[in-house]
Amino acid sequence: MDRELSQYTINRKKIKNIAVGLAGVALLAGGIYYFRNSLQSSVESSKIRVAVVETGNVENTLTATGEVIPAFEQVITSPIRASIKQVFFTPGSQVKTGQPIVSLDKSLTLIELEKLKDQLALKLNSVDKLKMDLDKKIYDADINDRIKSLTINRLKAELEDIKRLQKVGGRTQEDVTKAENNLKIAEYEKAQLENELAYNRKSVGANVRESQLNAQIESKNLKEMEHKLKMADIVADRSGVLTWVNDKIGTAVNEGEMLARLADLGSFRIEGSCSDVYADQLKVGLPVIVRINETDLRGMVTQIKPSVENGIMQFSVQLDDNRNAALRPNMKVEVFIVTKRVEKAVRVMNGPAFNGKRKTYVFVLENGVGKRREVETGLSSFDFVEIKSGLQPGEKVIVSDLSQFEHLNEIRINQK
Repeated sequence: MDRELSQYTINRKKIKNIAVGLAGVALLAGGIYYFRNSLQSSVESSKIRVAVVETGNVENTLTATGEVIPAFEQVITSPIRASIKQVFFTPGSQVKTGQPIVSLDKSLTLIELEKLKDQLALKLNSVDKLKMDLDKKIYDADINDRIKSLTINRLKAELEDIKRLQKVGGRTQEDVTKAENNLKIAEYEKAQLENELAYNRKSVGANVRESQLNAQIESKNLKEMEHKLKMADIVADRSGVLTWVNDKIGTAVNEGEMLARLADLGSFRIEGSCSDVYADQLKVGLPVIVRINETDLRGMVTQIKPSVENGIMQFSVQLDDNRNAALRPNMKVEVFIVTKRVEKAVRVMNGPAFNGKRKTYVFVLENGVGKRREVETGLSSFDFVEIKSGLQPGEKVIVSDLSQFEHLNEIRINQK
């Protein structure tokens, strides 16, 4: 049988329940406190990079690579078929104007030169012989024409005599007809001779000119060979540094084969390359920044190669200061192609904190605490990022990667 609880027991039970509830609340509050403390993380100052917001120019750039190339590099080739007889300088040597670089064996070319001289002499002799033959042919044709004229005069006189004799009965009509035919034949033969004489007189000039042109061709071939022999003395036509030379003595080289390369190391240019995804943005005339260690040199895109190989485009850069002491042949450099520029913009040093999005969050340093703030960015280069809104000049921004704290509004910066 149930018994009714006393008031004391009921009150005691209520107090117990209240105490358990208060303990739970305290435990929950403590948990929240410690959870919030765990979220309010800190980072050491030595592990972050801080940049000051400032005002300045911002350039939007495309990243590329480049190689330093001498602005002038002459390729010296063999003008004749010969063999290397002697080499006077090794690669890397400084060569002055007029100094010999390579000596070639010209014996085969000298033999060919003598052959060309003989051929020219034969051509000139042929011209003289042709003139004499043509003069004789014209002379003979002229004499035959004169003889034929005399023959015609004789046949005319005979015809007149036969006609007179016919009137007195001394000749027949048949004799008259025969004499007339002989006269006509002689006249036709004379006309043929005169036509042949006129043709010979006209053709003699053409035949002589043809032979003279053949002789001129041989003469030009001879002059060309003499010029090649002169050029076979391989000398430097300007001062420079010998970057390469064929030093294999006795090696046969063909006409046009490279013997040496001579470079002017006083001035340089840049041969750059970039991904073809920038094909629409890369244009001749765009400004360029060439970074050599800590040195930045300005320049301009002067040429874009038309072909694309393996997704890579090639272009040439002319430097404003192409004689800078930092330039070295075949040096690899960083190239930044400027596609757009903003004057007097609010900017901050570029870093991992900026991920390329127009709107992003960064931590602004205030009294040893990094406070999360949304900013809007504009142009960006390797060095700077344009700030459209969210930051003011003079403020300090953490540009290191703090993505692990993106859920926090504040982080403490421990000074050590």
